[in-house]
Amino acid sequence: MSDTPEPVSGVKADLETLVSLAKRRGFVFPSAEIYGGFAAAYDYGPLGTQMRRNIRDLWWRAMVQERDDIVGLEAAIITNPDVWVASGHVSNFTDPMVECRECQGRFRADHLEDDICPNCGRKGTMGEPRQFNMMLSTIVGPVADDSGRAFMRPETAQGMFVNFDNVQTTTRKRLPFGIAQQGKSFRNEITVKQFIFRTREFEQMEMEYFCHPDQSLDLHTYWKKERLRWHLSLGIRREHLRLRDHDQEELSHYSQATSDVEFHYPWGWGELEGIAHRGDFDLTEHAKHSGKKLTYLDPETNQHIVPHVVEPALGLDREMLTILFDAYDEDEIGGEKRVVLHLSPEVAPVTVAVLPLSKKETLEPTAREVSSMLRKQYRVQYDDTQSIGRRYRRQDEIGTPLCVTVDFDSLEDNAVTIRERDTTEQIRVPISGLMDAVRDRLEALRPVVPSLGEIEV
Repeated sequence: MSDTPEPVSGVKADLETLVSLAKRRGFVFPSAEIYGGFAAAYDYGPLGTQMRRNIRDLWWRAMVQERDDIVGLEAAIITNPDVWVASGHVSNFTDPMVECRECQGRFRADHLEDDICPNCGRKGTMGEPRQFNMMLSTIVGPVADDSGRAFMRPETAQGMFVNFDNVQTTTRKRLPFGIAQQGKSFRNEITVKQFIFRTREFEQMEMEYFCHPDQSLDLHTYWKKERLRWHLSLGIRREHLRLRDHDQEELSHYSQATSDVEFHYPWGWGELEGIAHRGDFDLTEHAKHSGKKLTYLDPETNQHIVPHVVEPALGLDREMLTILFDAYDEDEIGGEKRVVLHLSPEVAPVTVAVLPLSKKETLEPTAREVSSMLRKQYRVQYDDTQSIGRRYRRQDEIGTPLCVTVDFDSLEDNAVTIRERDTTEQIRVPISGLMDAVRDRLEALRPVVPSLGEIEV
């Protein structure tokens, strides 16, 4: 039987297919499923947890570790409510909500088509729109009244703005410099949909890049290119991505210009990451409301200026969903359908699978030794259940780039077989040279990333 894939043109995952795969293989589970679940809440299984950690680490490495102009911060999730007054979230963080008079369903008015209710299919039953604030509130302290009301942060950005002076003073950074943060945010969305694309609890990866006002437009362009380049480095195909500048009526209350990196999802183009030119809005408003000076002393002019800010803001959950959509493919091997995720080695939850040819005890010591050796550098899964063909298909479906098979010949020649996910080609290598062989093949699977100058915006 041939193990060479025969591509099936144009086969990609719809939302239902990907949701099924995510649950079946342990990427994403409905939260509290044994109690009937909870709307728009999800738990990440073993593979999803590892994949999210990989993406999170890659973002941090690109944004902080590999640069000397950006530092990290971890701000509180619940903070002084005055922060959200100053930021404009109390007065402006709203969506238009309508309620169906027939089924009492509530929806975002700007997401409805032709005034038709998605629940009951009736037309002309929707009430008048009213503004709905999307912040989730909580009570801090022993008394459950408005005196203890606080908010779960709807974004991580404000923690970086209110700590601007603290960070600049302690790090002595000169403009331009950035503050990066990863963490949970919460939004009481009226309509949640498309799996983990839009949820009420999500993890953000944001960076505020403070700069001289004269540099801000050029730096906005720079970050548009840099962020698109980063998504390409994770293996997302260029033809599935685009940069789109917001029209004037789309801009948030704080934005002077915003561009989105968009991905072509099964339901059409949608935002993957936003790159906003926030001007000096945030620092100015926090200075006004707090009474504290939030300026930068320019060493060249000896004048205090309020920096402008460029903000790349990305949702970790959405990034993971996007990568899964882009990586999903189907082909045929020997007339049988194969589902495969073409994940980049750095993103894949399992880098190498170690598969003894059978469960016979004679193979286990060598297979375990190989697994232990590989674990020192790679994410390894050991699998000895079912036939070798089924195990290959299982690893293909979760995106494992390489499988290492230990067979009975391995006991004689001290060699193993490496199988590549995308081509299914197999090569025999000595165990003593396995680490080098795995490294070389993983390197060959990494995406080719264009230089900044090759990216057009």
